[in-house]
Amino acid sequence: MNVIALAHGRARVNTAIAAMLAAAVMPAPAIATDKLTYHHDASRSGWNDAETRLNPQNVASGRFGLLWQSPRLDAYEGVPPRLFATPLYVSALDFTAGARRSVAFVVTTSGYAYAINTARSGGTSPGAILWRTRLTAEPCAKGETGNLSTPVIDVARSRLYVTICTDDGWAWQVHALDLRTGAEAPGWPLAINAAALNRPGINRNGGNRYLDGEVHIQRGALNLSSDGARLYVAFGPDKQGWLVSVDTATPGVASAFSSTAAQAEEQGGMWGSSGASLDAQGRVYIATGANFGYTLAKRGIAGVFPESAGHWGQSILQFSDQAAAGLRLTGTYTPFNYCQTAASDIDIGGSGAVIIDLAAGSSSTPQLLALGGGKQGNVYLLDRGQMPGGTNQRHACSSDPATDTSLLAPEVQQALGSRGPVNVFGPYSDSIGMTNSAKSRSTLAQFRSASGQHWLYLTGSSKTGADYSINVPPGLVRVRLVTSAGAPAFLRIDKAEMTQTFQNPGSPVVSSNAGRSGIVWLIDPNAPRSMNLFQPDTPRAVLYAFDALTLRLLWRSRDELFPTGKYNEPTVVDGMVLVGTDRLQAFGLRAGSQTRPANVRPAAFSSPPAQHISPGKALYEAYCSACHSRGADGVPAAAVLARLPRPQIVAALTAGKMAPMASGLTSAQIEAIARYLTEGL
Repeated sequence: MNVIALAHGRARVNTAIAAMLAAAVMPAPAIATDKLTYHHDASRSGWNDAETRLNPQNVASGRFGLLWQSPRLDAYEGVPPRLFATPLYVSALDFTAGARRSVAFVVTTSGYAYAINTARSGGTSPGAILWRTRLTAEPCAKGETGNLSTPVIDVARSRLYVTICTDDGWAWQVHALDLRTGAEAPGWPLAINAAALNRPGINRNGGNRYLDGEVHIQRGALNLSSDGARLYVAFGPDKQGWLVSVDTATPGVASAFSSTAAQAEEQGGMWGSSGASLDAQGRVYIATGANFGYTLAKRGIAGVFPESAGHWGQSILQFSDQAAAGLRLTGTYTPFNYCQTAASDIDIGGSGAVIIDLAAGSSSTPQLLALGGGKQGNVYLLDRGQMPGGTNQRHACSSDPATDTSLLAPEVQQALGSRGPVNVFGPYSDSIGMTNSAKSRSTLAQFRSASGQHWLYLTGSSKTGADYSINVPPGLVRVRLVTSAGAPAFLRIDKAEMTQTFQNPGSPVVSSNAGRSGIVWLIDPNAPRSMNLFQPDTPRAVLYAFDALTLRLLWRSRDELFPTGKYNEPTVVDGMVLVGTDRLQAFGLRAGSQTRPANVRPAAFSSPPAQHISPGKALYEAYCSACHSRGADGVPAAAVLARLPRPQIVAALTAGKMAPMASGLTSAQIEAIARYLTEGL
């Protein structure tokens, strides 16, 4: 069944002035719940089942709200910081003998890492910065691409592993920082570059080579093997993906796997915010994407390379990683329609693979893997114990949904007219779904209730309009995992939330207490994917809480949050909801009947003053600046565009290479962009 609303609307951009918050007193945590990696654990479940304080009743009671916030974090040459990375948390960290603190760790696009106090301890207030480490003096893209990925914590070694992009040569480093001091561990940082990856025997997929100076984006969250011996680092976005296995004992690249065996076949970026996931058997999983540039160049299915061995764009890959053998491809899955969707940049690589383990005897497929929703808005379920694809080459192109090798529901899917993958965010399309027309770029979260119901929660946006660029409900959908003894598991849409409209939501996370009192949390940056989130008029982000059983809206922020980065998720631990914006902000239950944070001074913090922005500039910022203002690889900078004749810009946006990016714009709006570029810079 394809769930889509009949009515539509855009989320209101809230630019009201926020009050300055003094430090609010918060009691020490009653339960030790750490969040050491993205989406709660190495398997990317997105589920904290040990939250004893927050429940649907008290979150909706009027007592829930903003508790405290840190100071604004460091900018880079006037470019404000943003947190694309999710805050991590250690509930009881020994800073000095006999003194323990609950500490959050955050990293920013401007090139810094921080440890931030989260509960009053002695004379230290929540929100106080305990240490800051400058990871690079010159972050990439003028401070917009220092750090984009969520770090990972190794508590046993007291290390925070974090990546940073330094200078305009797109050079990446991995740092290992001491949790207590922020000091670098001996032998670190480690450079991830051509010298490290092009050594003989490192790349385990053909003759592809990593090229210094190309735009390699490290957005995927870091992950660690269970013994901490291997650190997994993923790269995208378009040309090729790279999964890198780092030896943490003697810092160095142990092995790597490129998404294509041939360097000329550019596809398969591993750019999703969840990075790699790991199962209890030690296997590693990651999803790959398509090539945005090939779509703009109209390369078609030939640019997907369906007949090439060792080419793994638009796929989910499974690896083993042994000390002697390194990364070895052990299984794959590629959707039936990968040729059509990859040619249109409707890739699955923006969503992460989630490990699901079922109770013994509940299904013939107890070891599962789920991914959803991807740009097409589908959710996929796989038997990871027997991955359906080979390890040499993808299957031939298909247009028959019933041939898909994922675990299909027995009934016909209305969106497809046959059996096939479940379409969650509609309408279904094999040709429209890139940039602002994409349905989802988030990683689903799972939840198993005390009564035994196993659900998956997906965020995104259903669409309407000729180019599917208008967001409509549902943006939050619950999918039921259907199981029976002796039969394969499958998925079925169970419930959709129809009151809220999201712009580009991050991944949902679920909090509960032993399967009860479930709450679904999510952050929406409140801006289209194509908008540059570093502008003075960037909207404030919105935090949402929904009842996991009914999907009823329990609470949403109004003007409390500052602007954040894309694909961010909240950290729900020990009665707190931590959100990274241009600072760390904490929400929770206020004492007694208090409905506002303590010691509020209303006018102390405010949004930047409103400025008049021409229609052409506003459209340029929303549709063009994310690439052209950064001068990304192969993309002309705005100053270069400004020297072009205005008719040439109009032609490129109307019927030329950039027409897909201008999809949905009127001729008057295209003219306004061209006029702004040629006359208004």
